[in-house]
Amino acid sequence: MSRFNSFNEFYPYYLNEHRHPVCRALHYMGSSLVIAVLLFALITQQWRWLWLLPLIGYGFAWLGHLLFEHNKPATFKYPVYSLAADWVMLKDFLTGQLKRKLPSA
Repeated sequence: MSRFNSFNEFYPYYLNEHRHPVCRALHYMGSSLVIAVLLFALITQQWRWLWLLPLIGYGFAWLGHLLFEHNKPATFKYPVYSLAADWVMLKDFLTGQLKRKLPSA
């Protein structure tokens, strides 16, 4: 049974696990590269590039956790919520909403 009953309950936990700005920046880079590679593959119809998507998306994020957060990525316990939260965090960053949602230091 999951500790969280909804994404709204999970997201504050997720942000708490992403306090270090470099970790978050690595997530943003990975997510942005995922979009770029996906668009490239769709436009050029070179489908062989799609295998890179999980490697890029998770690789940057996990590097941030290993080197800066020193915690285990939420992906391992909450894969669906974690994937969704990556995109919501990127959206919150791009729209300027992230600062008010981050836990205080």
